[in-house]
Amino acid sequence: MAIAYKVLGQSNPSADTLTTAYTVPASTEAVVSSIVVANRGAADTAFRIAVRPNGATVSDEHYIAYDTAITANSLVALTLGVTMDASDVLSVYADDATLSFNVFGQEIS
Repeated sequence: MAIAYKVLGQSNPSADTLTTAYTVPASTEAVVSSIVVANRGAADTAFRIAVRPNGATVSDEHYIAYDTAITANSLVALTLGVTMDASDVLSVYADDATLSFNVFGQEIS
């Protein structure tokens, strides 16, 4: 079993668009250890993060953050430990296109 510590995904989604930040590859498991959300803009805004098992259509139970506030020119760092299986999808959503999402963790194959 090989473990690779890495940047799992990075995204700068369009405003009001649920966007895939990371999909677990086939024959692989992953642990998302942290997600950093950076607001590059001069206005307060909000974000959402969802974990969709096997790429399921997003539903209320998939959200781990929902309309979470982030102030202008700041960041939110989430230390998590989310376990994911092959084909699971981590999706992000931003109220404004000024947010950057960085996903860090391990892939196990």
